This record gives sequence, C-alpha cells and structure tokens, in this order.
Amino acid sequence: MGKLTVETCEIEGVKVITPQVFPDARGYFMETYQKKDFEEIGIDVEFVQDNQSASKKGVIRGLHFQKQFPQDKLVRVIKGEVFDVCVDLRKGSKTFGKWFGVVLSDENKKQFFVPKGFAHGFLVLSDYAEFVYKCSDFYHPGDEGGLAYNDPEIGIKWPIPEGTELIFSEKDTKWGGLSSYVSE
Repeated sequence: MGKLTVETCEIEGVKVITPQVFPDARGYFMETYQKKDFEEIGIDVEFVQDNQSASKKGVIRGLHFQKQFPQDKLVRVIKGEVFDVCVDLRKGSKTFGKWFGVVLSDENKKQFFVPKGFAHGFLVLSDYAEFVYKCSDFYHPGDEGGLAYNDPEIGIKWPIPEGTELIFSEKDTKWGGLSSYVSE
C-alpha cells in the first residue's frame, strides 16, 4: 500500500485516486493502474476497454450512462484540465440524484473512479484536453442514456469560466432531466 492516495465523498463507491509520482531529472514515472493496488483500496473490477478523447475548451461531454450494460469507469486527464462529474442513478441509493465533481488535470494526476449505476460527464476547462478512461464493460450501441447537464433537479455547479462558449454534441442537447429518467 502507499502507492495510492484515496479520497472518498458522501456518495458510496465514488473515489478520487492520486498515484504516487516518482520525479527525477528526466521527468517522472507513475503507475496509473495496478490490479493488486486497486483491490487494496476496494476497487476489484475487471476493465475490458480503454478509451481516449480530445476536446477543446468549453466542451461538455455527458452526462452519459449505459442502461442495460452499466460500466465502472476509471478516468483521468493526460493533457489539460477538466471538471469531471458523476450523478448517482442507483435505484434505492440514499444518495440517488446527488452529484460529485472533481478537477482532473495532467498536473494533479488524479484519477476518478465512477462505479456502475452513475451518469458521467465532464467540462473542459483548459484550451485543450485529452481524457482517458477504462471501462468494465464494452460499449453497446443503442444502450446509451443521458441526462441534461443543467438539470436544476440535480443542480451541478459547473465551474464555467467567464466568457466561455459551451460546446455540445447534438445528442447531448436532447437529454431530459432526472425526473424523465425516473419515469422511464
């Protein structure tokens, strides 16, 4: 143990993980994932797919989830800075509908573990960001759901820099709020 620092929040299962970084004159080295270390901090997940995206400032991706094939996700930023968010959609959870957010960047090297049963999304704060994540299930086309980023019932406090024009995919402009998710 000791290779990972773990921060938890009031939403059970959500974790912010900071790996130990070994800097030297050449740069640095760190382990971003090591199964035994993650098992020690309570994340015993088999990841089956890695994804990477690049986005410019003001892009909001999400809030996305898989309906029938939910995924655990381990996310991090390798270039730039984002505000990463998850929303608890686990039926019967005492924190259903609550959100948690964290700044992830290439500088702080934090990782964010988002368990199954959560919607997930992020806002790019820097001019450009590269975002990578591991998933515990494969992407299933046609199984994706989403929530509006600005649903007042959820109330996410996005740190949108003044003067930033928000950029969305077409599908992300059409998601409903938490009440429409509950009524499905």
